Amino acid sequence: MSSTDDRRLADLGYTSEFRREMSLWANFSLGFTYLSPVVGIYTLFATSLAAGGPPMIWSLVLVGAGQFLVALVFGEIVSQYPLTGGIYPWARRLWGRRWAWMTGWVYLVALLVTIASVAYGAGPYLSAFLGIGVSTWNTILGAVVIIGVALAINLAGTRALAVAAIVGFAAELAGALAVGGWLLLTQRHHGLGVLFDTFGAGSGSGYFTAFLAAGLIGIFQYYGFEACGDVAEEVPDPTRRIPKAMRMTIYVGGAAATFVCLALLLAVPDFAAVIGGTSTDPVTGVLTAAFGEGGLRVVLGVVLLSFLSCALSLQAAAGRLLYSYARDDMIAGSRIFKRFSPVRHIPPYALLVAAVVPALVVLGSVISADALVKIISFAVLGIYLGFQMVVLAALRARLRGWRPSGPFTLGAAGLAVNIAALVYGVLAILNMVWPRTPDAPWYDDYLVLLSGVAVVAAGLVYLVAARPYEHGAAPAGDAIPQKAGSP
Repeated sequence: MSSTDDRRLADLGYTSEFRREMSLWANFSLGFTYLSPVVGIYTLFATSLAAGGPPMIWSLVLVGAGQFLVALVFGEIVSQYPLTGGIYPWARRLWGRRWAWMTGWVYLVALLVTIASVAYGAGPYLSAFLGIGVSTWNTILGAVVIIGVALAINLAGTRALAVAAIVGFAAELAGALAVGGWLLLTQRHHGLGVLFDTFGAGSGSGYFTAFLAAGLIGIFQYYGFEACGDVAEEVPDPTRRIPKAMRMTIYVGGAAATFVCLALLLAVPDFAAVIGGTSTDPVTGVLTAAFGEGGLRVVLGVVLLSFLSCALSLQAAAGRLLYSYARDDMIAGSRIFKRFSPVRHIPPYALLVAAVVPALVVLGSVISADALVKIISFAVLGIYLGFQMVVLAALRARLRGWRPSGPFTLGAAGLAVNIAALVYGVLAILNMVWPRTPDAPWYDDYLVLLSGVAVVAAGLVYLVAARPYEHGAAPAGDAIPQKAGSP
């Protein structure tokens, strides 16, 4: 199979230095640990419950359905273009060099910030695990430790990454089921009817507005499936296995996240206290009541492993995206970032960037009183922008004659799914950037939008000044029959 994969890659214009040591289950585990039900739910449970009350759980269902459409579109693309870096090379083949460069830029910045958000979110749990007080500096130090450990594993090579992803997946899924099951058996304070009761959330602005704000927990939850494609040159038979791994990531990860959220919701004794702001850490309270101090430490250990696995997968994706850029000579420092370790068969300098930049973001968070929500909001916006730039490129190419030719295709349903995925993504982006704090300074109210504009503007300045799209001879825009596409 490896010779067939190598020939397919050569037909696409590349010779890979990676080793194909990642099985279907390892590839799925990479996507699962990136999506990480425990990280997504535990990080934003308190914030979303306070904003929208128990019905916030339905955002997991709605967002999961929307992102499944995106995963189907991505599955068609990676099945035809199984290239390392995922979003950047897909956009390059579907549209052209300029569009691909901007897509990769937005996505790369968002990935680096997402690594910071995951590591920062782990900080309080690490403090609780060690039995020390939760403070800003303890959180920052814990985040830097998480980033450093993830880098060490990534630098060990593809096989180490695959093993770590599988171990992380197994531990997280078993932990999620065990903790959730125990909470339902011993700490259930409510019936399922509370999932339709707002408990006064949104009484000032109207519940629909409150639900949209609480929906950040769903929007933050459902990405990670694209990481399966970021390592396409490390998976045997990627044209078939990766689309399947992407779909598995959505429905297995989504089911686990919903189960964890449900168990936590039914175990919260006083919703009014969370919504009113007097109970700011319901997760730790629930876990302590269920497991006691000793059992809590075991649970926290599993939670921390989940955060580490998530940071590890994100770092792997970011490093390979930067390498993909550098391989096509599309970014400053390409000569360094495309260097390969002759022993480990990974790009060490690209991975180093995927650790240093998030660590700097974490250190910079000391100036913000609400750092976690702000970091996450910006990170999610960038991820969604990158996603939808690819979905739009696929729709444009499809309307201009592209017919997916990989083993996985949607057939006649492809156009409808593509349009639906784009509509969903645009609505989700509008929800993220919508100002919701009119009493705050204008720059704080529009922070997410401003941060997105700043990243795009910086990318445009670089694009115009350095003209990186003129470098390299890799194919671009060739998805559209008999047309070169945009340069």
